[in-house]
Amino acid sequence: MTNEPIKGPASYFPSIEKKYGRPIAEWTALVQGRLPAKHMELVAMLKQEHGMGHGHANAIVAYVLAQDKA
Repeated sequence: MTNEPIKGPASYFPSIEKKYGRPIAEWTALVQGRLPAKHMELVAMLKQEHGMGHGHANAIVAYVLAQDKA
């Protein structure tokens, strides 16, 4: 186990969970359920339907799409 700081989209996860009161697993499942929508369509959905800020929505979508490509 390392003490390196978390980088990339996952670095937003603690603040997303705290601010919106739902675990990241729920947010990622919500986005995965809307695939194969485009990146910005997914960001817009999180913003419009769930009141999420742009940076937080973008981080979740980027994370899900990166996992989908792996």
